[in-house]
Amino acid sequence: MKFFVNFLSAFRIAAAFAIIPTLMFGMYWTTFILFLLAAMSDWFDGFLARKYNVCTKLGGVMDHIGDKLLVVNTMIMLTVMMPVWFIVIPIILMVARELYISGLREFLGTQKIEMPVPKARFSLGKVKTTLQMIAICAFLLLFAIGTLVTAESDSRFLTWLIYALPYIGIWGTWLALLASVWSATQYTFTFAQKLKQIKK
Repeated sequence: MKFFVNFLSAFRIAAAFAIIPTLMFGMYWTTFILFLLAAMSDWFDGFLARKYNVCTKLGGVMDHIGDKLLVVNTMIMLTVMMPVWFIVIPIILMVARELYISGLREFLGTQKIEMPVPKARFSLGKVKTTLQMIAICAFLLLFAIGTLVTAESDSRFLTWLIYALPYIGIWGTWLALLASVWSATQYTFTFAQKLKQIKK
């Protein structure tokens, strides 16, 4: 089971890089299905790791890397495909947030101090990641459905999806940004507390 859990994390890492060429070459359905499977594996491997008590440091690192690469790589590609301010700005800020938190962790690592996820009633990190994945799925599905629509198309369902998906993607992106800023604030307070250990 430990091998399977780590395999799911490795699959997300591979999918994060595979999504780049599939989007570049207009393979939108392949991209959407690949991202959806990778996003589902994020929940699935965590569930299995907890249920069968196979959590390891390597698995945790792979899970973290897979999540970040999958989301960041895809979001960057979306800014290239949809270069409008209300998509580009929140994505840039969220990528900057990931670099900021990584920098804090790296500094504390040089001092041999760990920075755990801030404790709360619910995990803002998970909320952020979930919102990001929902928004990305909405945009990718929009691109995929666009390949089915022609001048002769009269499907009301497809028309409704084409109308609704951009709103889901945009709102999901901005809500994810709010969760990102909130969680970054928590990490900053945690970092400030850890700095006191260094001074002592």
